[in-house]
Amino acid sequence: MDTSVAVAPVAAPSSEAKSESAAFTLTARAVDQVKTVIAKEKLDGHFLTVRVVPAGCSGLGYDLNLIKETKQGDLIWDQDGVQICTDAMSLTYLKGTVVDYLTSDTQSGFKFENPNAKSSCGCGSSFSA
Repeated sequence: MDTSVAVAPVAAPSSEAKSESAAFTLTARAVDQVKTVIAKEKLDGHFLTVRVVPAGCSGLGYDLNLIKETKQGDLIWDQDGVQICTDAMSLTYLKGTVVDYLTSDTQSGFKFENPNAKSSCGCGSSFSA
């Protein structure tokens, strides 16, 4: 997983950040992959941030990164030792989503099972709500 696209070291969260129970969840495989990248890239203290951004032919996509500091107003929670954050707008689209990490002979990556997605593009990289 490329850390510039997937996940990024951790300072304390901003004083404006709020604690949130799991808005979306990671499978055990996804948690293991995030922990592997954090260890390999020596990014202890980083947050996994998942945001919904304008992208692709369906209009919306996922931005998954490791970041050192959260943004003001971010919602923050812990899942199995992984500090996760997102913004309130993204939360609207992510509520109830399960993020898995899949590998095959030809590719590997995070897969989003989003109950809020009304449709997705043929390649699966974007969705509409």
